[in-house]
Amino acid sequence: MKLITYRSERGDRLAAQLNATHAVDLLDAAQRRGKATLDSFASMLALIRGGDAALVDARALAAAADARDILTMRGLHLLAPLPLPEQIRDFANYELHVRQALQSSMRLRSMNELDPVAALAKHQASGMFSIPPVWYERPLYYKCNRFSVVGPGADIEWPNFSQRMDYEMELAVIIGKQVKNLTVEEAMDAVFGYTIYNDFSARDAQAQETSFRMGPAKGKDFDTGNAMGPCIVTRDEIADPYALAMRVSVNGKPRSETVSGGMQHDIARCISFLSQSETLYPGEVLAMGTVGNGCGYESLTFLDDGDVVDIEVEGIGLLRNQLVKHKELT
Repeated sequence: MKLITYRSERGDRLAAQLNATHAVDLLDAAQRRGKATLDSFASMLALIRGGDAALVDARALAAAADARDILTMRGLHLLAPLPLPEQIRDFANYELHVRQALQSSMRLRSMNELDPVAALAKHQASGMFSIPPVWYERPLYYKCNRFSVVGPGADIEWPNFSQRMDYEMELAVIIGKQVKNLTVEEAMDAVFGYTIYNDFSARDAQAQETSFRMGPAKGKDFDTGNAMGPCIVTRDEIADPYALAMRVSVNGKPRSETVSGGMQHDIARCISFLSQSETLYPGEVLAMGTVGNGCGYESLTFLDDGDVVDIEVEGIGLLRNQLVKHKELT
């Protein structure tokens, strides 16, 4: 089932997408049929917290929808499917991306020195820009700003401290249960569903921060920086989360096409690792990392003011956002 959050004059609402053109408001449908579990349809987070029973009811409501319940998708103002996640964490899980990003970092740093060619050779010999062994040994991640989430069609506000902006194409997992100390074999049972994640990044700020062996901080933390959507697809509808076609384009021009597979640490391993001596809660979002060639940084190709970024993931849909630089009033 595909689940969306939309904005109406009655507030933010939860709906099940029936097809490309129509959806059903789950709270309206539940009220019309006298369902006792109305609280589970108040929001996406409420549905996730409602567990398997709420999901069973949601499927039944969608299947029984009649003309009174149907919404036209074209007229809906979609938000991020989970507008305020309980938590967001972002992994670095694809070796090609990590390797190319480190090489780009080395090239950028060399360009700023008096003798760029000599500086590049020095950096290459130093080993500072090689993937550290720990990356191969354990899932590595950082925590994101859960208050800066936007959905499909939302403008991404260019932060005033950055000159180099970038996109990142990622598959994200939504946790559906409160869990702790999971084995790898148990971990996938904690997945509620999947969505698309675009981790917009201020690359110049990020480079400054990580040179101190900390961060990212402001390189990732700015309003509207975390785009998600257009929906959450429940786990049962994604037969193989490692075989999803993924593509990104800027202003309609293709930038990269790949698949979701090839993670150094798969989804189950990441969830199990996080849950050791730490409780995970329904509504947490785990971005599985930028796929290889899934961002401009790897080729030192950055975004411009007004650029429209489209990320499409098989079985989930299309996430489109425009990067906008707001000029100061004079």
